[in-house]
Amino acid sequence: MTGTIINVITVLIGGVAGLAFGSRLPERVRQTVLAGLGLFTLVIGVQMFLGTGNPVVVLLALLIGGLLGEWLRIEDWLAGLGARLESRLAGGEGDPGSRFVRGLLTALLLFCIGPLTILGAIQDGLTGDFNLLLVKSVLDMFAALALASTLGVGVLFSVIPLLLYQGAISLLAASADAVLTEVMVAEMTAVGGVLLVGLALSSLLEIKNIRVGNFLPALVIAPLLTPLIAALLGWIG
Repeated sequence: MTGTIINVITVLIGGVAGLAFGSRLPERVRQTVLAGLGLFTLVIGVQMFLGTGNPVVVLLALLIGGLLGEWLRIEDWLAGLGARLESRLAGGEGDPGSRFVRGLLTALLLFCIGPLTILGAIQDGLTGDFNLLLVKSVLDMFAALALASTLGVGVLFSVIPLLLYQGAISLLAASADAVLTEVMVAEMTAVGGVLLVGLALSSLLEIKNIRVGNFLPALVIAPLLTPLIAALLGWIG
């Protein structure tokens, strides 16, 4: 939960700064910051992958997970979830077009829906390593600054669903730690590293569009494959 709490604090800091003077932030500064975060995320992803003990597990997990994700259309589902949330809020009582509602909704979708949210929360819950959520926190802080400068105080209230949603994922991951061995966690982390590389290339550096969300099943498949591949290699050897 540590990473999620930090994430909430940074969103509040960014939101307050945005309300105060966010409109003065030049676009070129924002682009430079995002590029720096993209490069940092890329390096972190490579570092995580290098912790694998068996690259074959990572490769198979990515291939099987990617095929499963495409079949389930996870990326489309995440986008559809955002659209449904927007539609439901817009159809509720009160003024759906108000700056408060639009600020809350936009921030909610941006901070809570995405591969880095899920990956970071799992990493935090499993190992206590919240470095990924630190990266997300910096991203969210600058996003909150930009959003609050135009959409107002509603952005600050997005920290409530962020805390509940991201925190719940971390707590669920922590409970799964009892059945995962150190080797399984290492391979899951390596897969997560590859997904981070994809996220950096796609969303942050905007080099190539990659449907990273569709690879999320690989995080579950990797620990399942780890003992199977180890047993197979032992039998062959």
